[in-house]
Amino acid sequence: MARDPLPRQAWFGWLPHGHLVLLALVAGAAKMAEYSNAMTVVTGPVQLLVVLQAAALVLALSRPVPAWWLSTVTLFLTANVAESTVGPDLVWPWSVWGIVVHTFVVLLLALRVPLRVTVVTLVITVLSGLVNTVVPTGFPHNEDLGGGAIAFATAAVVGASLRMSRVARTQLVAQEVITAEERSRRALLEERGRIARELHDVVAHHMSVISIQAQVAPHLVENPSDELRENLAGIRQNAVEALTELRRVLGVLRSEDPAADGVRHNPQPTLDRLDELLDNVRAAGLAVEAVTTGERRPLSPGVELSAYRIVQEALSNAMRHAPGARVRVETGHLAAGLTLRITNTPPNRPTGPSPAPLAPGPGHGLLGMRERTTMLGGELTAGPTPDGGYEVTASLPAEPRKEGI
Repeated sequence: MARDPLPRQAWFGWLPHGHLVLLALVAGAAKMAEYSNAMTVVTGPVQLLVVLQAAALVLALSRPVPAWWLSTVTLFLTANVAESTVGPDLVWPWSVWGIVVHTFVVLLLALRVPLRVTVVTLVITVLSGLVNTVVPTGFPHNEDLGGGAIAFATAAVVGASLRMSRVARTQLVAQEVITAEERSRRALLEERGRIARELHDVVAHHMSVISIQAQVAPHLVENPSDELRENLAGIRQNAVEALTELRRVLGVLRSEDPAADGVRHNPQPTLDRLDELLDNVRAAGLAVEAVTTGERRPLSPGVELSAYRIVQEALSNAMRHAPGARVRVETGHLAAGLTLRITNTPPNRPTGPSPAPLAPGPGHGLLGMRERTTMLGGELTAGPTPDGGYEVTASLPAEPRKEGI
């Protein structure tokens, strides 16, 4: 994660807490002065209740529900305790500064609890004030139940709205993370499915050849023995059964791809079609230079197919992410296998809309290249070049890696 270019001081995080503590002190002193002006004598219980409500504002920072209960109870008790000695100027059942303190308590509560809890606490607060006003009293009062209720309701609405907005943003971020993971997993499965289908075609071809050769072999030998006929028949039977089972296993995978039925019997591309691929990208406006070193030698169908797909995907990435760049495709034929090196210069114009892929089917960039290379037992590296371009290098063995049985 990138560091903040202007690191904030640690005490900045405590600044709102300090402001709230200061507000509690000011509100407590102001409420005490309010009762001093309205009462002949501010009794000890009234002073204690004033201090407790001011403390409730500080408590609301960490324990909003207990703080709300403390503030509500002190509002209710203060109205009853001070009622016998109040003057006609006292706002009743709630004092002005009592309303201020409780409004902030309700706001902090609404920021921390679900909406239904906020609604219940608001109703209880208003009902507690109504209980005080319906009690008969012989003293004149300046009742302000409506004003206090409006202040409390406003704080509840603002706090609940801010909380719901924060929760929605948090859920959105979580959903984006889940979506990205699902997209990556789906891309991996799709690319593996594509590789599996292509391997099926390669393996099916060889199994079919084995089956045909086993069937024809007895006719190439004069007076073949029964033992030879039986062994060749067994080879053919095993090849047919293996081919049937392979097609059955991958049948569902093929059926999920709408284009699979149309391309199922198309020959898989090899390096023999590399020139055709380069001509296509040149026609699309990409400047490509091809270099081949070493003596061309027969490679297994899997290696040929994977090499073609790696070059194809690298060219697609260059067209997509480096418009106007020059690309160099180097193919090296070695005794141990095949090396591929595809490099492109930095783009000379801004990246626009992604062009159509060079071939139908899902291409997943480096993900597919690494899958193919790992499957064959090879190595692949990719990354930016010092001049701002990009390079993909793959080393594929002459024969795919054989797994033990």
